[in-house]
Amino acid sequence: MTEALQLTWTWAGILSLLIFLVGYYFIATEEKYHINKAIPALSAGTTMFMVIGIYFAINGLEVEPLHHEMKVLILEIAEIFFFLLVAMTFIETMIERNIFDVLKYKLISKGYTYKQLFWITGFLAFFISPVADNLTTALILSTVIFTIDKTNKEFLVPAAIGIVVAANAGGAWSPFGDITTLMAWTAGKGTFMDFLLLFPASIIGYLVTAWLLSKVVPNGKPPFSEQTDKIEIMKSGSKFIIFLGIATIVIAVLGHQFFHFPAMWGMMFGLAMLKLYSYRLKKKVGETFDVFVNMKHIENDTLLFFFGILAAVGALHFLGFLHYITKMYDVIGPTAGNIGVGFISAIVDNVPVMSAILKANPTMDVSQWLLVTLAAGIGGSLISFGSAAGVGVMGRLKGIYTFASHMKYSWMILVGYIVSIAIWYIQFKVLL
Repeated sequence: MTEALQLTWTWAGILSLLIFLVGYYFIATEEKYHINKAIPALSAGTTMFMVIGIYFAINGLEVEPLHHEMKVLILEIAEIFFFLLVAMTFIETMIERNIFDVLKYKLISKGYTYKQLFWITGFLAFFISPVADNLTTALILSTVIFTIDKTNKEFLVPAAIGIVVAANAGGAWSPFGDITTLMAWTAGKGTFMDFLLLFPASIIGYLVTAWLLSKVVPNGKPPFSEQTDKIEIMKSGSKFIIFLGIATIVIAVLGHQFFHFPAMWGMMFGLAMLKLYSYRLKKKVGETFDVFVNMKHIENDTLLFFFGILAAVGALHFLGFLHYITKMYDVIGPTAGNIGVGFISAIVDNVPVMSAILKANPTMDVSQWLLVTLAAGIGGSLISFGSAAGVGVMGRLKGIYTFASHMKYSWMILVGYIVSIAIWYIQFKVLL
């Protein structure tokens, strides 16, 4: 039994768990109490570590393990925090350059219906996320649908869910598509080609959920006026900004893979290049954009929510509660345990759950490591804030895509999740 596990049922462990549950309740009931989700998340995450600190001080315990845990956690939070900061900055810059308005005009002027737009954005999310990662993909495409129609919740909610599910499913079969997949790959649990074998389970599960969601997408077309909505020309430098955004993601992925840099380092490099380009554009054409002004429009509550929820989960990990997740394997076996990881990932967060499993390192073959990767990635879609993609879209579609609106259709995601697991079972247990 580890030192961390011995803290689980101390008064500090029990109090911290209660604080987490209270915070989780207010996050889930954001619409009911009109409390921004960042407030309970940040309050819970910071308070839990304060409780642990008080416990250590009262009992005269060596604080080095706690300090080490917090340093590791700060690094983890910083990686996601700055990655998201840069991704949002690029998106706000693209909005300012009229890129999404032009895209909206091109889509709507072609006469696409709500249902067609639902499928187009979903497929784009599924096939872009394996390269661009699920968080960035979800942020971009949720901006697209919000630009198309800012008021029609009957379209925006299922479309947003479709994007989140597609981005997470698309990220599950690529080592670059999701943090959990990247963690499993870099830990040597499967080769690059091994993860590609998850494609059938990922896409079929997504298609099932998307088909069910499409039934609630309204008929008709988005409102369009040739006079008021006609924006065909992007502002200066738009095409290069799109190229720079793609290059930034590529640099982040390659830097992580070959130099073992945190992904946020490549993203911050891209941010520096974006700022330099704004200076060059002003010298060249006399008209430019201000990166720092665009940053003012970023959803800071989403960034703080990430900080809070990752801090809270980090506290649970230090106290030893996440250790019980890996104990499932001893009781119910790897297949059932890995399927259960999908549900746990939706509630807790798939990154620390995958981290706990990798640290415990249960004896499993490649097919089982692929299953836990599939479950952690897709399972995060079951709840709106169960994945980075979901949290990002909640910030982008504030007041529209919420915990409650997501849970209304969560049974459709569950059906797709079950189908994905069934495809995995047929592929690796029946055919092989």
